[in-house]
Amino acid sequence: MEIALIAALLAMAGILGAFVVMRRIVVFEYQSALLYTNGKFTRILKPGRHWYAFPWQSVQRIDMREFHITIPGQEVLSADNVSLKVSLSAGYRVVDPYAAVNTVVSYQEALYQIFQLAARDVIGSMEVDSLLAKRAEVGKALFEICSSKTAGLGIELKALELKDIMFPGELKNIFAQVVNARKEGLAALERARGESASLRNLANAARLFEDNPDLRQLRLFQVLEKSGNNTIVILSPEGMVDLKSAGKPSGT
Repeated sequence: MEIALIAALLAMAGILGAFVVMRRIVVFEYQSALLYTNGKFTRILKPGRHWYAFPWQSVQRIDMREFHITIPGQEVLSADNVSLKVSLSAGYRVVDPYAAVNTVVSYQEALYQIFQLAARDVIGSMEVDSLLAKRAEVGKALFEICSSKTAGLGIELKALELKDIMFPGELKNIFAQVVNARKEGLAALERARGESASLRNLANAARLFEDNPDLRQLRLFQVLEKSGNNTIVILSPEGMVDLKSAGKPSGT
């Protein structure tokens, strides 16, 4: 009887052994792997060579390297009811593979949703002019909001920035006109400043000539030195003075 029982157990073990296959898996340096036994998490496999019993056990590998993604343009309404399209640039890496795999169906899709909702909340609370002037601050606000949410997914957020702001065609023309008007205004302001400075210099020179009559003749000599081959005659109380092309009095 005992012999028959032992034979039956051996036969069953042989049958089961025929269905169980030992498989080998290699986990690379940039990966982690989750080992499941009968559907339950067993342990994390570190980089190296491992064996597991199929089909009782299964392994899921996770890439632990840093990823950089672009969240394409999405429609966002600003606080002053301007329809915009914004795109984001993000960098992240998995730090807890168990949470990343078991918390949500797809942590990549969850990240996209977190980024998109945060962009709508932050940009929707700002007016367009403020948004354009404070792009760096918008990126910091988005990073602070999203980093706390991604941590629950086992994801470390490395960077999150506002990449592009796209306006509808009509608004592009309006903003271009505003920019041109500002540039023209700045140019006019600079011209006015230059003219004011020139007038001030002329007024100062006039006062100097009025207080010091001899300065007029000295200034004239300076002009003659730079002039061409001309003969200039100056009438003075002492008589006629002939100034040649060299710019010096002829009778001195």
